[in-house]
Amino acid sequence: MGRAFEVRKSSMAKTANAKTKVNSKYGKEIYVAAKSGEPDPDVNQTLRRLIEKAKKDQVPAHVIEKAIEKAAGGAGEDYSSARYEGYGPGNCMVIVDCLTDNPNRTIKDVRLPFTKTDSKIGTPGCVAHMFDHLAVLGFAGDDDEVVLEALMMADVDVTDVEAEDGKVSVFAPHTEYFKAKTALEEAFEGINFEVDEITFVPQVHVEITDEEVIANFDKFINMLEDCDDVQNVYHNATIKS
Repeated sequence: MGRAFEVRKSSMAKTANAKTKVNSKYGKEIYVAAKSGEPDPDVNQTLRRLIEKAKKDQVPAHVIEKAIEKAAGGAGEDYSSARYEGYGPGNCMVIVDCLTDNPNRTIKDVRLPFTKTDSKIGTPGCVAHMFDHLAVLGFAGDDDEVVLEALMMADVDVTDVEAEDGKVSVFAPHTEYFKAKTALEEAFEGINFEVDEITFVPQVHVEITDEEVIANFDKFINMLEDCDDVQNVYHNATIKS
């Protein structure tokens, strides 16, 4: 694959309002995962992954418990997933994943950031083919060959393994997430995952250097993240200020 994975942490968690947004996002995802499967993380792998991720992002236990209890009780909203694609400032490619109980409201909310930043929302599939939907696992290490051998011995379908600056990054198809993580945990006792997610990784990047475009890009991302129904935003922009 020939690339190092860069973890893009959202600037969201800097304010109380932002923290509320993060908690709400996880609460909604956990609720949907628990409602669509078993509300027990021991048998629902998707739910278990979300709970582990939420805890790493310091989501309070009561938020997690409330979402699971709500799903188990059969009450609550009926959310559906929605994905929007398009071109953002600097002609970067963008994927916006949402969970919504009102698609008409959501499309209006998502379209506004595109309109306000002279960007273009496109049709389904217009940019998704330029991203790889991958499981990404990162941890301390420097021997990618040993890691690759352990994964192959466990019959994991690996896309790539990279070692750079004392970190190993494993890329696998998103369907191989649990298999890859289990194989690594069994092969390397005490392994600590610094990166542990299923994400869209761009095949190519667009470098943005113009200060006005960078400001417009920041506005674009902030507006999307302010949308209540937006869960994740993926893009292929590399900012060079």
